[in-house]
This record gives sequence, C-alpha cells and structure tokens, in this order.
Amino acid sequence: MEFKHYTVLKEEAVELLDLKQGGIYVDCTLGGAGHTSLILQKLKGGRVIGIDRDDDALQNAAKKLNDDRFIAVKSNFCDIDRVLADLGIDGVDGILMDLGVSSHQLDTVERGFSYSVDAPLDMRMDSSAPLDAAVVLNEYSSEELSRIFWEYGEERFSRKIAAAIEKQRVDIPYKTTAQLYNTVCDTVRGSKTDKLSSVKRIFQAVRIEVNGELAAVEEAIEKGLELLNRGGRMAIISFHSLEDRIVKNRFATAAKGCICPSDIPICVCGKKPVVKLVTRKPVLPTEKELAENSRSHSAKLRCAEKL
Repeated sequence: MEFKHYTVLKEEAVELLDLKQGGIYVDCTLGGAGHTSLILQKLKGGRVIGIDRDDDALQNAAKKLNDDRFIAVKSNFCDIDRVLADLGIDGVDGILMDLGVSSHQLDTVERGFSYSVDAPLDMRMDSSAPLDAAVVLNEYSSEELSRIFWEYGEERFSRKIAAAIEKQRVDIPYKTTAQLYNTVCDTVRGSKTDKLSSVKRIFQAVRIEVNGELAAVEEAIEKGLELLNRGGRMAIISFHSLEDRIVKNRFATAAKGCICPSDIPICVCGKKPVVKLVTRKPVLPTEKELAENSRSHSAKLRCAEKL
C-alpha cells in the first residue's frame, strides 16, 4: 500500500528548531518522514534519528530517505533516552514531536483509527502491541471505560456510553468500529452534529488508552529536556487540548524554575529555569495549509530552548 502522509506545520517546526550545522536531531514521531526530510535538506553534516512504533512508517522512511546521516529506530518516543544511549549519544541539538495519528494510519482502513468506515477495532500505533481497542471495549469495566471517556475524551455522556457498551457486549462482543459508532450515536441525545462530536471524543479516548499516549508525551518531554544540549530546542506539535495542555504546562514549569509558594519572599527550593520559551503562544497553521489539509485544523506548535 502506498504510504500517503501530509506533514503539518513542516516549515514552521523545522525553522523553530534553529538548525545548527553538524548538529544531532531527533524526530520522535517519524510518520511520513516529512519533517525529517526537510531537516536533512537544510542540515549540513550532523545526524537525524527518526523514532516510530509503526513498521509502515519505518519501511517508508527507508525507501524515501537515502541518506547516511539518517538512522531509523523502532521504539516508543518516551524511550528516547534508551534509544540515544544505544547509539552512544548523550546529547542532542534538537527534538521534534508531531503528536497524534498519522495520515497513513487514519487512511489505512484495517488499522481502525477512523470512524468514517467500518473496520476492525484495532487503533494500535504498533501493530505488534498486545492491547487493542477491542480488548479495551470488551474487557474493561464500565467504571474504567467511563474514566477513560471522561479523562481522555472529555465526554460528558461518558457514564451512559460506558454502561451501554457493558450491556451490549454481553450478547455481541465489540469487533468493529461501526459497532462502537452505533452505540455512541444510539446513546447520546441531540443533533447529528452532537452525536458525531461524541463519537470523535470516544474514538480519541480509546486510541489514547490503547497507545498510552498522554503518559508517553509527559515522559518524552521530561527525558528530552534532559538530553538537549545548551541552546538546543524542542518543538512539539499537538492536535487536541489534552496534549497541548501537557506541552504548555511542562514548558512553563521548566521555564519558571522556582516552585516555592508565592507567599515565600525568598526562593528556598533552589530550582533554576531549564528552558526559555521560544513561543509564548502556539504557532497555528496558515490559511493556505488549512485549505490544503483539514486535518491540520487543530494543530498547535510550541517550542522551548535549553538554557
């Protein structure tokens, strides 16, 4: 199958990395290799390490990028410290993360990421991982499902939908995306738009649970900031409010340093700022990009520089 992928905020993200000639850069979410390809075009010397859990992405990059400065590694990006240690690298000049689902994953029907067509309930970014969406929907308790739908989807009908799933799976186990789609639509009251909004939130929540996405983002940021050389930059593209909130808060905390209560006149914690914020507000897609790719609509790009 042809690997189709649209790289969101490509020029903006690479520009914010402020490439240093001869530097070492990590694309934590290789995807279609669009960001990595542009980094290699602009970089003289140096190296780029591309990390991804998806075998399709790694195979595509191997075909697309014929450059001995590029190294592809199959791994979860939250293991960036181990990946770099295995390569004998103890510091890098830039880290890029493009969070969320790739265009290829969304468009590959059998991966089950999209609710627009009926497909197996999979949603795994790493197809060899043991936990898939069917396991979540058929084996998690109603309480666990409700928590996931609320925390990861911010779905106000989380309890009702979880209860409906628990009731229906007794007779017919969940195997396809259409089953989940229909359950949500049948449970949620409101217009067609309201129902589709709930479907989108539920699919997002299940996907995040299957792939452990939010915990991975927090871990990757923490480890990545440690690995950045002085003057190195971390640029992160997020696609929903939960991801963006994590990025914003982690960067803000690292830029603040001191964690003493506000009523203490003198700092006693001794913590110093680790980064400076390069983007006070997120960089958003241009009107041109929005017109060319509707999936870029919710994208937000933030960047911080290591002090």
